[in-house]
Amino acid sequence: MSAQHLIRPLLLTLALAGLAGCSGFKEQLGLTKQSPDEFRVVARAPLSMPPDFNLVPPSPGAPRPQEGTPTDQARTAVFGGPGGAQPLGSPGPDDQAFLDAAGAANADPSIRQVVDAETRQINSESESFIDSLIFWRSPEAPGTVVDPAAEQARIRENQALGRPVTEGDTPTIERREKGILEGIF
Repeated sequence: MSAQHLIRPLLLTLALAGLAGCSGFKEQLGLTKQSPDEFRVVARAPLSMPPDFNLVPPSPGAPRPQEGTPTDQARTAVFGGPGGAQPLGSPGPDDQAFLDAAGAANADPSIRQVVDAETRQINSESESFIDSLIFWRSPEAPGTVVDPAAEQARIRENQALGRPVTEGDTPTIERREKGILEGIF
């Protein structure tokens, strides 16, 4: 066999191996899984005849009979509907029995003020806790303070040289007043 006969199958094999990595080539050969699009799958209920054959088609622009006007909906919600529904705000017999057993008739009329006062006290305590978390360092007073490390070095140097301890200038640190958010970050 000649070298030309070997080169063609080798090139064809290399080309197929290179195309095998492409997703489009795999799809055309059917090597990838084809799952349905979950947004396009629709379940359709079987058709059935309505129980009342005398239904009248709605007229355009007419209100829907099951909804009514907003005034009617509000009236039904507040005062109860024709189905014997309890109006809002009045408990049923089971609820009334529960309220009687719990002693709701003997409730303190000023309970709202008591709860508000307790909540204010809890909030003030939690604010101080939050402040201690945020501002965990005690604030440094502005002004001039002695630099302890430099002062110690100055005193040791004076003692080593036999001079009096008070000789020389005292090293100081000048602290300026910090801004509102300075030191938090």
